[in-house]
Amino acid sequence: MNTKKSNYFDLVYQVVREIPPGRVCTYGTIAHYLGLKSGARMVGYAMNAAHTLPDVPAHRVVNRAGVLTGKHHFATPTRMQELLELEGIHVEKDQVQDFDKLFWDPEKELGL
Repeated sequence: MNTKKSNYFDLVYQVVREIPPGRVCTYGTIAHYLGLKSGARMVGYAMNAAHTLPDVPAHRVVNRAGVLTGKHHFATPTRMQELLELEGIHVEKDQVQDFDKLFWDPEKELGL
């Protein structure tokens, strides 16, 4: 892995570590916060690589509609949902319910 990519992943992980239990964020929102408006895919790559890092709550990152698009990168197909439900987040048909209420925006919460 090149250094630039590694550093970007580390920045993504720093933001994801800030997402509080019981809240969710999106790939695109994290990318925007880090200054890459079209970098949602790169955030997705970082999340795919995060599952071996126990201190990065990758399960709290969903797509812009609250869908668990990253679920296939977890140990089992239901693990992402299970982790969210342990935090009190209700998921139906792979979609976070009350997404708007549970959405965490790093720009508002952490500032720039």
